[in-house]
Amino acid sequence: MYEVETKVPADLAAVRTQLDELGATRERTVVQADTYYDAPHREFVETDEALRIRRESTPEAGTDETCVTYKGPLLDGESKSREEFETAVGDGETMDAILTNLGFAPAATVRKERERFALEGYTITLDAVDDVGEYVEVETDVEAESDLEAAREGAYDVLEQLGLEPDDQLRTSYLGLLLES
Repeated sequence: MYEVETKVPADLAAVRTQLDELGATRERTVVQADTYYDAPHREFVETDEALRIRRESTPEAGTDETCVTYKGPLLDGESKSREEFETAVGDGETMDAILTNLGFAPAATVRKERERFALEGYTITLDAVDDVGEYVEVETDVEAESDLEAAREGAYDVLEQLGLEPDDQLRTSYLGLLLES
């Protein structure tokens, strides 16, 4: 599975208005706390990989979920497309203990409130990230690497429909932006 993602800084109120005008479907709002880990056997900063535990709560539904995610290196020079593996975890504290005991060390935690919409087969996420700012992500998943370019072009089209400029895209993760600030 490949995740095709674009991310740009944005005024979320203006994008919300544009989503309404385009008839996007509002899905839900979630609060996420992503704890990223450093590996004992290689430098993820150098290999462009990420390992995280995500704790997600959905206030509207009163639910909490935890998952562990591995993100591979970026696959192209234009977007944040990469191979990704994710699975649910029954207990985030236990998963943290497993990783820590294997030598992985928590590097930082990124907290964000995310409002999700669906439009034309893409998920549009309005992100308010603590200590980082406001961003819009447009993403979709594809099965084959050969589908990456078409999915990326579709994401750019959605950005333009939202009044956003694909050339403003950031390839830096929220973790990277947080560490830079």
